[in-house]
Parts: sequence; structure tokens; C-alpha cells
Amino acid sequence: MQAVARWAAPRFHYGWVVVGLVFVTLLASAGVRATPGVLIVPLQEAFGWDRATISVAMSLSLLLFGCMGPFAGAAMQTLGVRTTVLFALSLLVIAVASSSFMTAPWQLILTWGLLVGIGTGCMAQVLSATIANRWFVTNRGFVIGLLAASTATGQLVFLPELAAVATHFGWRWVVYIVAAVAALVIPLIYFFMPERPADLSLSAYGAKGIEAAAAAPHSRNPIVTAFSALNRASRSRDFWLLFGTFFVCGLSTNGLIGSHLIAACFDHGIPEVTAAGLLAMMGVFDLFGTTASGWLSDRWSNRWLLFWYYGLRGLSLLFLPYSGYTFYGLSLFAVFYGLDWLATVPPTVRLTNDIFGKQDAPIIFGWIFTGHQIGAATAAVGAGFLRTELDSYVQAFLIAGLACGVSALMALMIGRSQRIGLRPAVAT
Repeated sequence: MQAVARWAAPRFHYGWVVVGLVFVTLLASAGVRATPGVLIVPLQEAFGWDRATISVAMSLSLLLFGCMGPFAGAAMQTLGVRTTVLFALSLLVIAVASSSFMTAPWQLILTWGLLVGIGTGCMAQVLSATIANRWFVTNRGFVIGLLAASTATGQLVFLPELAAVATHFGWRWVVYIVAAVAALVIPLIYFFMPERPADLSLSAYGAKGIEAAAAAPHSRNPIVTAFSALNRASRSRDFWLLFGTFFVCGLSTNGLIGSHLIAACFDHGIPEVTAAGLLAMMGVFDLFGTTASGWLSDRWSNRWLLFWYYGLRGLSLLFLPYSGYTFYGLSLFAVFYGLDWLATVPPTVRLTNDIFGKQDAPIIFGWIFTGHQIGAATAAVGAGFLRTELDSYVQAFLIAGLACGVSALMALMIGRSQRIGLRPAVAT
């Protein structure tokens, strides 16, 4: 690690190496999270499980992915980023590899629901916020946007290939490939991920001096730290506005489109590989859209950015059921929706930093991200049951589109109340 830092010093700041490591880590995690969308139809054909049953496991995974956020943020403060990420990656490898032996629905829920949810939750967007706050003073919004875009890149890299593997070789080979990718990231984090710039005698990118490491609250464990931050943040109206808008963000992305678009396309006669390619196309445009959103969040009003992002996303979801699922209709949706897939993340993180302060913002954002995944879990299981009962996804898409319209209006009220300081003042 020190040798790499010395080599990088005259060329570029080591913070960009850390960004690359986290990008690869989040990319692998995104690949794991996206895999159940590829497995829905193969598991139906292999075991006869209906979509409602499979959606329960997906919903649990999405819920835990969000609920782990604040505790992961607190663990990164008390135990360290490196330790937390290594634990999460190891858990993913064990869970995904062991799922190749499953033969009953409860085993699907245990592996892809419980364990994968915990593992990916430890590497949620709170990791991006923590790294951006620790390693960057300038270009922080750009870094958050770039790391958030890794989710889209994960879909771009994994989904079409995994769908092809599932079609030609069976779903178990999909599991083996995903487990191997997660395992390959572990040595990169172990050997090249420092905790803070000060560990390499560096200042944060754009800072004027070396910042001393913040003292970890030794009298508290991560669970207590996380709930203490929630207790303070919950007194702010802005927290609940951010929580509510991010609930709709999760409902309209991971839970609905990420989990059910392939199955919805399959219902209209579109092969899985083609539908996965559609998600990959959305991933390409989101890579640009979310990175650009990070750049804009450093320069424009984040409330108005969220207003436009949610409003435009709502229009695209209202259009989808009436696209006819034609090549041109779906391509238009993929471009329009893809640019907006995770563009809400950088403005939400920036607003959280501005309102609650840099030190505690990652933990508070973890709780806000919990709202995101509660929304995702609601959509994952809700859309599955609507499809089972009504034999259609139309109602799910319309509900999500209208909810985005409500969130657009809620976003304009964020930041109107007085800023809350989560750190008590120190007496002189």
C-alpha cells in the first residue's frame, strides 16, 4: 500500500486509487444485487416456484440492503472501512456460492434474501458517502456521482452475460460466476485500501493540510451509534422529507424496474437476454447521467435537481405500459429513464451533508437510504403480487409514476427548515 502511494504521489492523489477500489467493489456488489432479476424465470422453470414466492426473497434482500446502511456507516466509523468491506465481501461469497445447493424456497430466502441483503447492505451508498467525505474536499459531488454510477456499470457488465449463461448453461453457473467475481475483489481491498489519507501522510484531495483522524466513540458500539444519530436526526422535518423522497426513489428503481423489468418484457414475448440488454443500455446512460448529476450537485440547487429528476422519472414510468414493448418504445424508455436511474443520489447526499454536517452525514444518509430500500422492497414484493393476482405489471408502473410526481413536489421543501447540528458544541 505504501509502495503504491509513493508511486502515485508525483502523478495523482491516492484518493483516486481509493475511488477506483470502491468503484470495483460497488460494481461487484451491484452485480450480485442484479442477479435475482436474471434468475426469476430460470428458478420458475427449474423448481416451479411462482413469482410471488421468488419476490419475497428479493424483497427481503432489498429491505436488508437498506436497513444495514446506518449500521454499516457506524461500523465504518468504529471498526474501519476496510474491515467492514472485507466482512461484507466474504459474506457475499459464502451466501452466493452456497445457494447453488438450494432446493426449497426457504433456502432461497436465507441465501439471496437474508445473507445477500446483509452483505450488499454493508456496501451500500453509505460507503460512497464515507469515502467522498474522508478523501475529498473538492469534487466531492463528482466522486459521489461516479461511485453511485457503479451500480449502473454493474448492470452493464453483468446482466446480458448472466442472462446468456442462464439460458445456455443453467442458473447454477450464474451463481458460480457471481461468487467468483466477489471473491476476486477481496485481495484488492485487503492490500490496497487504507482507512484515511492521514494513514499515508496525505491530506484529503483539495485540503490545505493533513486532517487528524476523528476519534471513534469507544464507549459506543456501531448499533448504539447508529440509533443515537437516528434519534437526533428524526427531530428534523428535512430528515423525513429526504427519507420519503428516497423511499419513492427505491420504489421506482431497484424494487420495480431492477427486479421486474426483465420478467415484464418476457411477458410480452421479449427473450431474457434481450431484456437484460435493455437494462444494460439503461446502465450505460445512467453512468453518464449520475456522474453528470454529481458534477451538477457541486454547482446547482440540489432541491431543484431532485425536483426535475423525480418529475422526469415519473413521466417515463407512466409512458412504459403504453410503449407497446416495441423496439423503439423500449429504447426511448431506456434512454430517458436510464439518464435518471440513480441521478438522485448525489443531490441527496449533498443535502444530507449540508443539513446534518460532514461527520455524521454518512450515518444519517444510511438511515435515509433505509427509506430507499424499504421502498424497493415494497415494490419488489408488491409488483410480484400484482402480477400474480392481475396478470399484469401495468398497475405497478402507474403507481410508481404517480409517486415520483409527489416526490418531486416534496423535494422543493427540503432545506427550508433550520440546519440541525448533530455534534454537541464543545465548551471552551
